[in-house]
Amino acid sequence: MRQASLWNIANILTMVRLALVPAFVLLLLADGGYDPIWRAWAWAAFAVAMITDIFDGHLARTYNLVTDFGKIADPIADKAIMAAGLICLSGLGDLSWWVTGVILFRELGITLMRFWVIRHGVIPASRGGKMKTLAQGTAVGMYVLALTGPLATFRWWVMAVAVVLTVVTGLDYVRQAIVLRRAGLAAERDAG
Repeated sequence: MRQASLWNIANILTMVRLALVPAFVLLLLADGGYDPIWRAWAWAAFAVAMITDIFDGHLARTYNLVTDFGKIADPIADKAIMAAGLICLSGLGDLSWWVTGVILFRELGITLMRFWVIRHGVIPASRGGKMKTLAQGTAVGMYVLALTGPLATFRWWVMAVAVVLTVVTGLDYVRQAIVLRRAGLAAERDAG
């Protein structure tokens, strides 16, 4: 089977997302990080990054454009834009550091766990994991905007949902990894 070209639309979207990370950080922190205009531009960069995340994977699977580069770069781009947003927001005092810590700990832990069990199989992205990503993206996007009043309160609730989904789906991935590893080790014992 012929490998898709590195220079395909899915990979280009992933590279755009990677390039948006430093631009997003610069826009978010411009003029001390509290100017509503700069925050709106930062939100636009974040929104473009999140939208390209939806399209690059879909295009890669639909048009057989999956590459080794894309398999590695796509999750790095996803985690980089989210981590940048969370860390900047916490650094500005807009978001509690414990929220950033819980989300980043889960993301790093699940990534390392996937490598731990990869020889036994792949843990697929779950519906809950996709809901978690949507909730995190929506919440971080709302925090990036200079919202006040009821919308500022609402974004707190969206972030609370994102944190709950982050923890619940993280525990589910741990359960899946343990089951997958046990099955893989049992198969190795039976074969040996």
